Amino acid sequence: MAQHINVSDSSERGRITARVSADRQRVLQLAADLSGSTLNQFIVQAAFEKAEKVFEQEEAFQTIQLNAAESERFLALLDAPPKPTDKLKRAMANFRKQHLEHNDSST
Repeated sequence: MAQHINVSDSSERGRITARVSADRQRVLQLAADLSGSTLNQFIVQAAFEKAEKVFEQEEAFQTIQLNAAESERFLALLDAPPKPTDKLKRAMANFRKQHLEHNDSST
């Protein structure tokens, strides 16, 4: 499922400012000139493209695709989860102990 970024052509505008070295500004200006854009347009477009890539990567990381057999097994396990093993019980006890110690020390 693709995540779509809703961007409207609203007349409401925000402002982003950045301080960069003179060398970086020259490089960005040259790239903007070569692409036929203003420096501001170039930077905004580049930042927006980067933001879209971040969203795509994040979505790919969070998406799990299962085949039919895997889906059936997953749903069966949700309907009838296995009883916790001794190893799982110990792990949960350790987690709770560490979590409670962390919460106690932060208050």
